[in-house]
Amino acid sequence: MQEHYTAPDWALGLSYVPSTYIKLAQRPTPITSWNLPGLPNGYQVSIKRDDMTGCTLTGNKACKLEFLLADAVKQNCDCVVTCGGLQSNFCRTVAVACTQVGLECHLLLRCHGDKDPSLVQCNGNLLLDRLMGANIILVTPTTYEGRQTETGYVPGLKDKIEVHAAKLRSVGKNPYLIPLGGSNTVGLWGHIETFREMLDQGVAEQFDDLVIATGSGGTGIGLAVANYLTGSKLRIHAVIIKDLTTEQAYKLVDNELIQAGLAGVKGKDVMDIIDGYVGGGYSVFTDQDIEQLITISTSTGIILDHTYTMKAVKGLLGELHSNPARFKGKRILYMHTGGVFGLYDQRIDGIIQQHPLTNKITTSYTDT
Repeated sequence: MQEHYTAPDWALGLSYVPSTYIKLAQRPTPITSWNLPGLPNGYQVSIKRDDMTGCTLTGNKACKLEFLLADAVKQNCDCVVTCGGLQSNFCRTVAVACTQVGLECHLLLRCHGDKDPSLVQCNGNLLLDRLMGANIILVTPTTYEGRQTETGYVPGLKDKIEVHAAKLRSVGKNPYLIPLGGSNTVGLWGHIETFREMLDQGVAEQFDDLVIATGSGGTGIGLAVANYLTGSKLRIHAVIIKDLTTEQAYKLVDNELIQAGLAGVKGKDVMDIIDGYVGGGYSVFTDQDIEQLITISTSTGIILDHTYTMKAVKGLLGELHSNPARFKGKRILYMHTGGVFGLYDQRIDGIIQQHPLTNKITTSYTDT
């Protein structure tokens, strides 16, 4: 199951260097040109298809889990505990990967409204969570880190993970705790390895800028660290897709850099964080977002999702039009981080059924 891992020489100075990994992702994923609608004249955009890392393991999360689950196995853990939103891509990937590896999976999922388990639907990522036999614990929506208020301390998802892990230990289990999005010094290596793959594909010579969506931050930080360690030939742009200010996002990056052993490096040195495109909040979309999603899918064959990738593309196009100076050059690589199963949460079904570009169902006159 575990395979020996040889880290690139340029990353050996980091605080944690793995010796093993578990192969989950299908690599390398292709890079192709992308005729993106709305692109200003003079720019070229290509797309790194990390939505093609697998089938049910599709997306950037599988890369992190190659190292996180190897660490869990190395520590003789028998179960994994993590958290996310009700339609979390990461939690779905954890559920699938745990089943493949032979680890029990526990998911703490934020549930708005009634927490009656019988009322939770079986669609999108939740369908796959259930098919994998994951243990699903519905929790009140909250931040990841706990916070102090005037009325006292409000526990965050991190606190609730630790409480659940304690319950598992009390019945003889040995749980492995994975933070939100798998963003830590272990998960970081998934995208250090992705960047090594990209170097082999010639991205340092062929592109000036790399654009991604950022939520918990792990993917962008991993790519930014690798880019920094190899000479910073690209400018990394991370578009915020959740309720997070630019200042908070840079603080998160700074903390991860310290944990990785790069205390002298600041987030602003390695990454350009783009804010202003989250709209109404995490997983909240507008009619304009869906209109753009439909236009891109029907004209290019690339499917984006309404929570992550569409907002990142909206940020890319918006900044190219309003603030092109923030880009290093005109050869841009967009990384598609997956998320297609989120489209099956039924929230946009009615729009798709009525939209003129997607409602082309007619009757076949087979009787004549």
